[in-house]
Amino acid sequence: MGIETLMGDEAIALGAIHAGLSAAFAYPGTPSTEIMEYYQDYVSRRGGIVAQWCSNEKTAYESALGASYAGRRTTVSMKHVGLNVAADPFINSALVKIKGGLVVIVADDPGMHSSQDEQDSRWVAEFARVPCFEPADQQEAYDMTRAAFELSERVSSPVLLRITTRLAHSRAAVKLAEPKGQNPVSKVEDSKSWLLMPAVASRLWKGLVGKYEALRAESEAAALIEPGSKELGVITTGVALLYYRENLPDMKDRPSHLHIGRYPLPYAKIREFASGVKKVVVLEDGYPFVERMLRGVASAAGSAGSTGPAIVGKESGEVPVTGELDPDNIRPALGLPPREGQACRDLVIPGRPPQLCQGCPHGDSLAFLKEALEDYPLHTVNSDIGCYTLGALPPYEAVETVVEMGASLGMARGAAEAGLTPAVGVIGDSTFFHSGIPNLVDAVSHNTNVKIMIVDNGTTAMTGAQPTIMSSEKLKAIALAVGVPPEHVHVVRAHRADHAANVEMMRRELAYEGVSVVIAFRECLEYLKKARKA
Repeated sequence: MGIETLMGDEAIALGAIHAGLSAAFAYPGTPSTEIMEYYQDYVSRRGGIVAQWCSNEKTAYESALGASYAGRRTTVSMKHVGLNVAADPFINSALVKIKGGLVVIVADDPGMHSSQDEQDSRWVAEFARVPCFEPADQQEAYDMTRAAFELSERVSSPVLLRITTRLAHSRAAVKLAEPKGQNPVSKVEDSKSWLLMPAVASRLWKGLVGKYEALRAESEAAALIEPGSKELGVITTGVALLYYRENLPDMKDRPSHLHIGRYPLPYAKIREFASGVKKVVVLEDGYPFVERMLRGVASAAGSAGSTGPAIVGKESGEVPVTGELDPDNIRPALGLPPREGQACRDLVIPGRPPQLCQGCPHGDSLAFLKEALEDYPLHTVNSDIGCYTLGALPPYEAVETVVEMGASLGMARGAAEAGLTPAVGVIGDSTFFHSGIPNLVDAVSHNTNVKIMIVDNGTTAMTGAQPTIMSSEKLKAIALAVGVPPEHVHVVRAHRADHAANVEMMRRELAYEGVSVVIAFRECLEYLKKARKA
């Protein structure tokens, strides 16, 4: 099959295709977005698979479950906080008898390059008792994706494939293997294994606990110990393996080394490794997952009656607790001095905070909203995840909160019920379809005095201008369908030429006691550029 230079995301997508993928579902979220984009580019050239964006991660996961039930191999991909949205089907799917291989691809974001937190999905996999693979490089990303399908079908379980931003978006040469054909369509023979009613689920739960412990034996076989110094042992996971290897030439004595790329954790191999060294350094991107488990599996030195090694990592302070690991910031934990470099004196780099694109319609929407609110000192503007999040920064300084997808409308409703007025929720079109509709239903049901502003640019802009799940015309129809009075549903053009008229309209709605929906529409300029290029 030859060799291709691929990003980590692309290596996973191609690995899935070569493993006999039939269907893929996703919601865009950096750093996972390019997985679905690769699928869709492949479909445009070759066809043969279903590759669809979905309303949110939960609906994507449920679609993947349906494809698996039909015997087909399928993936669902998302970023780490997207797994929170899909947690209900993810955790429950660990109990059902998976038929077609189901690989759950989750891209974590240490350093929060484009995220609200540094959540580590390994904890969620452990919580759900779902086996987890963590590739160290692009070749492993390709190979482990194929292996994950095989494991999923062999043990009838979803398999989580966890990557991080650095692997997702960096490129390397990948040696390809012979593609497999797709599974035929076939229904699950034991349909009761998918009925999570209490009597059935309790039986399946006992089976899941036993299955997870059996999977530990496979992790034991995959974890390899490289013998070395008895003074120092290093445990690596994922991409931290590459950072460790980069520093090896500078180390006087080669440490003993254990790399972990599969979970559940190989307890026996960890105990064997820890018993042979005086000190263990744990290098892992994300939370101190292995380090915390290690303190229970191999007793730390200094505890009562302990003969175990000293354990060094994020919790002990030698490895940075926040942000990404890199070859330089792990050197202190390995006993190495900082690398020599040229000091830069008197070099002042001007700050370059993120900002909306020139001519972005969101700037015009926020401008008329902000002016309309000038006479209300006790107002609140709750915003959401999207380009318009930047409305919190100068020169706009128009929004006050950003928590998670869909929270803008729920928080505005709660603030209104608590007495803040006017309470405004600012949400994008894609985010409204993702998780805003239920909060609109709540507001109408309780006739809350809340103002909902949908800033509609006709695309999912923040992640690269992917298509919104439904067209803009549906926004007004949804607002009317759930019961917002027609005279309080407005569609306006988000343009500076309409600023005065938009301010007057907004002032009228702020004075109204009830639910209002204002849809401020103008197409994203970057989307238009992308469309023209296509």
